[in-house]
Amino acid sequence: MPIITTHGLIKTYNGVQALRGIDLQIEAGGIVGILGPNGAGKTTLVEIIEGLRTPTAGQVTVMGIDPQKSPGRLKERIGAQLQTTAISPELTPIETLRVFASFYEKSLPAESILERVGLSEKARARNRTLSGGQKQRLAIAMAMVNDPELLIFDEPTTGLDPMARRGVHEIVADLRQRGKTILLTTHYIEEAEKLCDRVIMINQGQVIADGTPFELVSRASGVSTVWIAVEGELDPTPLVNAGAEPRGQEGDYLKFQTHNPAEVIIALGEVLKQQAVTLTDLRMKRPSLEDVYLELVGSPIDEAAGQVS
Repeated sequence: MPIITTHGLIKTYNGVQALRGIDLQIEAGGIVGILGPNGAGKTTLVEIIEGLRTPTAGQVTVMGIDPQKSPGRLKERIGAQLQTTAISPELTPIETLRVFASFYEKSLPAESILERVGLSEKARARNRTLSGGQKQRLAIAMAMVNDPELLIFDEPTTGLDPMARRGVHEIVADLRQRGKTILLTTHYIEEAEKLCDRVIMINQGQVIADGTPFELVSRASGVSTVWIAVEGELDPTPLVNAGAEPRGQEGDYLKFQTHNPAEVIIALGEVLKQQAVTLTDLRMKRPSLEDVYLELVGSPIDEAAGQVS
């Protein structure tokens, strides 16, 4: 049974459709990324899944529970880090977790959670003294306090510096290793490619792509770039016949682009056998999730057009 199911999910705000009929089935285990530009509908979708918003139409079940009909039952089994988390500045992290633990029938020891998110040394510091990255780790710790089966992180690294972002990534990866199911929204393409087992791309309230990062990249029509450095005079004709398009020279490298990199590499092998050249270096860049994203999403959403998040 899927851990999350949505069917025909629609959400309208003042005549603007934030979600336009979302159909999803998400199985238990691993990290599922919801990727899309600002205003795509990511936050609206996860807030409906969490039971914080009511859909205009359609159905959603989470672990067999209707979030609108049984919010209390659902609360005990999920953990959520919202885009904006209210943290009392005068409490300490350990006090904050103990307060949150009191909201649940079962909870994990606050000390063990702080250790897992790397905040043990700050356990008794005032929350107002924490850095942005530390506050975000505390928000994630608050989502972990009831040892939930499903964790929902809404853009958990927005606004963080690279080191703080890496720390959050390590926490999320550790949760996956512990068998948790994680739903993560992001507009950072490299974050989705690095962390997620499955990526669901959303734009203008609709699912536009769904699959593993590898599957999505393999479906793309993007080109690969190949850089070749040789000693001697290379005749590129066999490479061109194999589908390589010359793109000039960058330093010591001849640059080519192709939709068929495997054929070009095979042709290069024949060139090295037949021509008086020696290969000194070979580099290749395959299409990435970013290429797929740009191909499908195109230009960013115009926030002035009335889109909501």
